[in-house]
Amino acid sequence: MTDLPRRRLHPLSPFLHSIRQLIALVAVISWQGFANLGVARFLGVVVLILIGAVIYSVITWRFTGYEVTGRELRIYEGTFSRRVRTIPLERLQSVEVVRPFLAQLTGLAELRLEVVGGGKAEAPLAYLTVAEAGSLRTQLLELARGGSAAPAENEPRGPEPVLYAARDEDLLLSQAMTPEVIFLPIAAAFVVVQFALAGSFGFIAIASMITALIGVLIRPVRRVTRNWRCTLTERETRLHIRRGLTETHSQTVPVQRVQGVTVTWPLIWRPKRWLKATVDIAAQGSQGADPDDHEATTLLPVATLDEARAVVPWLLPRVDGELASVDIAALPLSGVPERAVWLAPLARTVLAAGLTPHVFATVDGLLTRRLRLVPYARIQSVRVQQGPVQRRLGLATVHVDVAGAPPASAPERDLAEAYELAGELTVRARAARAAA
Repeated sequence: MTDLPRRRLHPLSPFLHSIRQLIALVAVISWQGFANLGVARFLGVVVLILIGAVIYSVITWRFTGYEVTGRELRIYEGTFSRRVRTIPLERLQSVEVVRPFLAQLTGLAELRLEVVGGGKAEAPLAYLTVAEAGSLRTQLLELARGGSAAPAENEPRGPEPVLYAARDEDLLLSQAMTPEVIFLPIAAAFVVVQFALAGSFGFIAIASMITALIGVLIRPVRRVTRNWRCTLTERETRLHIRRGLTETHSQTVPVQRVQGVTVTWPLIWRPKRWLKATVDIAAQGSQGADPDDHEATTLLPVATLDEARAVVPWLLPRVDGELASVDIAALPLSGVPERAVWLAPLARTVLAAGLTPHVFATVDGLLTRRLRLVPYARIQSVRVQQGPVQRRLGLATVHVDVAGAPPASAPERDLAEAYELAGELTVRARAARAAA
């Protein structure tokens, strides 16, 4: 095994880290500077701030860096208080190369690491040159799966097969077909009418309405800029996701690290027969009740059923080196008993679950239909839970827990069926882990 010697980050790294604070500080001074200092003194203060930032950047740069020793990545940082962070590479789930706008202007990139149990991107390396970031990503992933840190030489590399490429016009239209955008004109008209009837339609009213409109539009606009020209490719059981407009992302996810796949059909998209798909990896930061918490692992921001049917098998762990035979349009799912209408009167006809040769599948959601696929080898625990009403109706819910991702649940199953399902899941999970 070849270790990577200690290296420093790019000299511009500390300056790029503090550029936002510098801009904010200069802006604060600008409001009062001309009034109290005058033009000459104001410019002098700005120059002193820039000189101080450069000195601090140089000092910080001298004490920051990284190295790979054995199966560990060590990151050195800190100016006055030194700190060394050690990341075991066997916990590495995915590596992402991110290029914010300022980094693109300077030809740099940031390397973000997702590890098991991490609440967010662990120990981001910011900033490196684009070539260095790509090379380091490849070497870290190779070490994580038990290979060598030494880069492969003279290795033939053909074009990666494209599994999916988002259409920009579909992405724009899909975000226009979201509740935020659709109901925005109605909300704006209501506010205008209210202010007009009250006779207080002035500057403050207009400014407040514009601020509210911007706040509502931030999420769909962020989805568009983040998933712009999203492309999914695969090489050697690794998924490569490239996307982004103002901030480009190039993420690599080893297929063996995938904990589950979620396919959703929003109600407003159903006339267009569109869906979206996300993938879960064992990182605590990717879970949460907010769908936008999964933006980091969105694979298909807007796609057709045929596209999803072709892509989903590539997202699941291989079986004897072959793709898993999973067709999301023809899953062997069973519904819930009729007496479940007392607990789910509207969603009873939607709830379903089933066992396929390779994954556990569940379906729920009345307005937004959701399909969850969990490979048996990724199951951590299986639970059967009964509430007081479920006990009277002879029903139960089966929960399947996976590492660092939301559980898959099969609610309102017949009690005997629930225990039988839990037992079969336990057996299949044990067999899948033994074969892995």
